[in-house]
Amino acid sequence: MMNASQVYIAISLIVLAIIAILVIFTSKKKRQKQPSKLAMFAFLLVISGIVFGDNRLIGYSLIGAGVLLAIIDIIRKRKNK
Repeated sequence: MMNASQVYIAISLIVLAIIAILVIFTSKKKRQKQPSKLAMFAFLLVISGIVFGDNRLIGYSLIGAGVLLAIIDIIRKRKNK
């Protein structure tokens, strides 16, 4: 059984994912140079890690995953040029 804080975390992650999906689909209409989807997801993970920083394991894991994805995105962009 999940306690109240776990339910809050799960709901917050779902809401953040929905917001990210909406941003991705609405940003396709613009011609400006936008961050890649991987970079946006990395940013979302870092923000989630900051928000859920009271639990160190979850917070640091999310921040670490976000930083790792950002590094992977940077490497992929350099190889394409």
